[in-house]
Amino acid sequence: MIRQVVGFGLVGGLQLLLDWACFVALTALGVAVLPANLVGRVAGASLGFWANGRFTFANPGEPPRLGRRRLLRYVIFWLAMSALSTLAVMGLDQLHGLHAAWLGKPLVDAVLAAIGFLAAKYWIYR
Repeated sequence: MIRQVVGFGLVGGLQLLLDWACFVALTALGVAVLPANLVGRVAGASLGFWANGRFTFANPGEPPRLGRRRLLRYVIFWLAMSALSTLAVMGLDQLHGLHAAWLGKPLVDAVLAAIGFLAAKYWIYR
């Protein structure tokens, strides 16, 4: 379990960095918050599905925990988390401006990551 928590945290950190960098770069170029957030989340999610299935939740000596069934579960969960993330980031943008959305996005997604670990361990990659 500790190996999985650490692995999930490392992969999640890379996902968050990729997601946030895409979001900031796109919004700095003038892309609206909604599509920029979704593009960032897709980039991070693609990395996360592969890395968590290949390393974090894979058992040594067994094939990676990838495949269509797990991908479908991942996509369903990702859609729900993306909706929550996007609503929160858009709310920050509307209430406090774009810079608040830039700073708040990593915090929003970090909170969602805790839920994500449980879903990944007990549903997506089981």
